Amino acid sequence: MSNHAQAEKISAGQGFIAALDQSGGSTPKALRLYGIEEDAYSNDAEMYDLIHGMRSRIAQAPAFTGDKVVGAILFEMTMDRDIDGTPTPTYMWEQRGVVPFLKVDKGLEAEENGVQLMKPMPALDTLCERAASKGVFGTKMRSVISAANETGIRAIVAQQFMIGEQIIGHGLMPIIEPEVTISIADKAEAEDLLLAELTAALDALPEDQQVMLKLTLPNKANQYQTLVDHPRVMKVVALSGGYSRAEANAKLAQNTGMIASFSRALTEGLSAQQTDEDFAATIADSIDGIYQASVAG
Repeated sequence: MSNHAQAEKISAGQGFIAALDQSGGSTPKALRLYGIEEDAYSNDAEMYDLIHGMRSRIAQAPAFTGDKVVGAILFEMTMDRDIDGTPTPTYMWEQRGVVPFLKVDKGLEAEENGVQLMKPMPALDTLCERAASKGVFGTKMRSVISAANETGIRAIVAQQFMIGEQIIGHGLMPIIEPEVTISIADKAEAEDLLLAELTAALDALPEDQQVMLKLTLPNKANQYQTLVDHPRVMKVVALSGGYSRAEANAKLAQNTGMIASFSRALTEGLSAQQTDEDFAATIADSIDGIYQASVAG
């Protein structure tokens, strides 16, 4: 698998990144939205089989190709499973032309100074080695900002970049994701603080290193333009953060150079009960809308 070809695909960024990495905590909700209630499975193994079925169905849909979907973020269990008899990362890249990423974080700590840092990841080196051996291009890790608190935001960026360095050491591309909660009153102020901290951290990176950033769609259009243009940034992608697909697409279209990395906004409207034909049409429509918003501006 060509790392260089994958890097080219992401850098050119003519499309968006599908986030197919719902974890144990968010899987029941994702399944419920997909039309599978909690009484349809009796344990975690059955639940994960069902969510893998949903992800496989998405990945095999005719519209799910590198023409509009440049990358996909996978859950660890998805990386270890097959789609259509092929290991998922291989299937994504070789069959669909979609660059595989892996969610590596283990969830969030309790809130302190208005933020939630990531829990420790003692097995991160082993996980990165496994991911690299399976042809995964990069990783994603999420932490959360819920207040315009300078101390907290500085801590969140410091942690993201420290672990990012560890990931770069394995030849993988880290997606750094300090999510700003969309419902907070001081969201715009938090985004100004985040921009300052991210800029300082990027400026301090060695010249031969790059990261990707995954950021909440900002209140102010082109808030992160200097990050989009920063030489240490391969790509800035946006998370939908609870906005509906229509809202998320409208906001995204106002941010030049940012592309989508949507999870719930991608799967909105999909249902386990749909015929393959209806499912394919719905996902095609969804992919097209997110693609148009990603390449707008």
